[in-house]
Amino acid sequence: MDSSVGHRKRALRAELRERRQNLTSSERETATAGLTQNLQGIVLDLSARSISCYLSGQNEPSTRPFLNWAEAEGLRVLFPVSREDGLLDWTVGETQQEFEGVAGMPEAVGTLLGPIAINDVDLIIVPAAAVDATGLRMGWGRGYYDKTLGSMEKCPPVYAVVYDSEFLDEVPREVHDQPVNGLITPTRIIAF
Repeated sequence: MDSSVGHRKRALRAELRERRQNLTSSERETATAGLTQNLQGIVLDLSARSISCYLSGQNEPSTRPFLNWAEAEGLRVLFPVSREDGLLDWTVGETQQEFEGVAGMPEAVGTLLGPIAINDVDLIIVPAAAVDATGLRMGWGRGYYDKTLGSMEKCPPVYAVVYDSEFLDEVPREVHDQPVNGLITPTRIIAF
């Protein structure tokens, strides 16, 4: 890894993490309402019947009201489950329970369907620390989504979920970083 790029990424992640922690509850509620509406919008625009989406953690933009809507609409939702080998497994989370995964994030409990189950979805919704104007996604440094997206032969549209302030002109780039097709913020849906 280019140490200057790695250093810039770590510094940017720390700044973004702190910004998220400093959001007020009313800012979070407003953001959640906008995100939910925009996530529903992209699903309807793409006529997606099967999606993958993560369970948001405490300081992440909340995907939970959207996931409740998706379930009520009868969409098939695959949830990521992190593995020790750095890959993602997938589950429909039929138990309606969650646990803290390898990376410390909430993950759904259910029958594991294997890493290639993701190949069958119409839309992939991923977390991100930031996305830049070219569609380059910067994650939180574990590489799960870069490995997953980089290994897919035929990838459906991939949209990253970020707060408005996390859509940046540029993020530090490394060779393994995977771009996204679009991003969803509380106020915008942007396709690249």
